[in-house]
Amino acid sequence: MKHQVKFSYLFAGAAIAAMMAAAPAQARVDGDTVTLGAALSLTGKYSTAGQHTQRGYKMAVDYINKRGGIKVGGKSYKLDVKYYDDESNGARAAQLVERLIKQDGVKFMLGPYSSGLTVAVAPVTEKYKIPMVEGNGASRSLFTKGYKYLFAVLTTADQYLSESVKLAASNAKANGKEVSSVKLAFVFENDPFSQDVRLGVVAQAKKFGMKIVIDDKLPPDLNDMASSLNKVRALKPDLLVVSGHSKGAALAIRQMAQMKIKVPMLAMTHCEAAKVTDQKKFGKNAESTLCATQWDENLSYKDEMFGTAMDYYNDFKKIYGYAPPYQAAESTATVYVYAKALEAAGSFDTKKVRDALSNTNLKTFYGDVKFDSTGKNADKPMVLRQIQNGKYIPVAPEAFATGKFKAGM
Repeated sequence: MKHQVKFSYLFAGAAIAAMMAAAPAQARVDGDTVTLGAALSLTGKYSTAGQHTQRGYKMAVDYINKRGGIKVGGKSYKLDVKYYDDESNGARAAQLVERLIKQDGVKFMLGPYSSGLTVAVAPVTEKYKIPMVEGNGASRSLFTKGYKYLFAVLTTADQYLSESVKLAASNAKANGKEVSSVKLAFVFENDPFSQDVRLGVVAQAKKFGMKIVIDDKLPPDLNDMASSLNKVRALKPDLLVVSGHSKGAALAIRQMAQMKIKVPMLAMTHCEAAKVTDQKKFGKNAESTLCATQWDENLSYKDEMFGTAMDYYNDFKKIYGYAPPYQAAESTATVYVYAKALEAAGSFDTKKVRDALSNTNLKTFYGDVKFDSTGKNADKPMVLRQIQNGKYIPVAPEAFATGKFKAGM
């Protein structure tokens, strides 16, 4: 038996072949192959991270299939994934997920990239009672709507950069300053993910009594943040926090260098996806930046499929030629968790698989996965890393740190 994974890239306007109708509440199974579905950002503003997500999915499927696939009801099955390009558009993503369910007979869904697109497709999968496991939609709002068929392996967005505010407080104390004297500047994309990141840092700022001197939203095209940076120049915050996915991260590093803006602490999301340590693109301008991450290869996580976090890192790099960003790792973990739930259910009945997912308690190379009643992963913390000499060094929280924070830029 050849364990080969076939990936279909179906774009807008392409003819949709008639597929064998699946029985209600049963998965799309063709012979010895179980087909999962995903709408992904293969084009549009999220295409870079969408590619990382797709490669993470593919790596998981390849590994599982090469090791004999999954066993359900005493029989072995390979996994396959049917993709559509959602063009980084929420309405398009929702339309395509419905097409996967209604026309293609796909009953098990993998999440899209970004919180905004996950927010768009979650009502669709919930409507049809289709389990969706995702690793790239961290918006807190996803888990306040009572969804029963949505499960996320990642940590929610409100926790992404809250640790940077704690770090700013510790740094102030170490320098003999009052914590309440710390000035904060926030610049966020106006999307569900980034606005949830904002909620987390605002809440932390209030706990410490810090002053928020800038609280701006990035323009929708994410092509210019000069207005906000001019405020930074004038108001001199102690910590600047930026969230705008990979395009926003690249924009911040580039424009701060161009405008010669420096702050004692800069914290951002999506450093890896934006490749801000690439000296050909950014020089050393990202040095000392604090970067939120869901995962780090140096953490002591492991499982029976992928080995340790470092094993996964090395394997991904060997296959794809670059270090895996956390978007890839969490996407691989998404498929792995799904596969384990299918085996635990012992059935392709979607309700039974949903119940198996809700009972997940799994250790993986990506971290512990245990879903609470809302579908969030309640067992995995965020990690804050600082770019030091071009490398990502975990500096917070202290329990997971392998290095120490260095102030200044």
